[in-house]
Amino acid sequence: MTTAPQCVSNLQLACLPSAVAWARRHTRSVLTTWAIGQTTTDIAELLVSELVTNAVRATGYDDTTTVLTYTQRAQVERCSLTLQRGNGRLLIEVADSSRQPPVRRDAPEDEEHGRGLTLVERLSLRWSYYYPGPVGKVVWCEVALI
Repeated sequence: MTTAPQCVSNLQLACLPSAVAWARRHTRSVLTTWAIGQTTTDIAELLVSELVTNAVRATGYDDTTTVLTYTQRAQVERCSLTLQRGNGRLLIEVADSSRQPPVRRDAPEDEEHGRGLTLVERLSLRWSYYYPGPVGKVVWCEVALI
């Protein structure tokens, strides 16, 4: 019995609002290269978007109206996206420097934010988080390769 080769991709991002779009593009590009199906790619792209958005909000500069200087950009916190394919699943991990655990909440229908982890819970096989060391956390989820 043979298993599909394991593939791993890592992307480091500044925790700025633009990180979400870069993470989505990266995810689509990597999963296309790995010949992952369109449905799984669409789901993964949405999950990456939600997890990176949470990382930006937890640790980043979340003001889209201010233009940062190069010096200010160099001081912005970093987050990372890891995609890993293996054993019929796609593992998505987003690491940031916040120690605050992710909190899923039931947002009212008229509220603009607050549904990200609910989407992650519903669209993934499972999700959770862990603390890899004294600083930061990793929020992860698994998606079936269909």
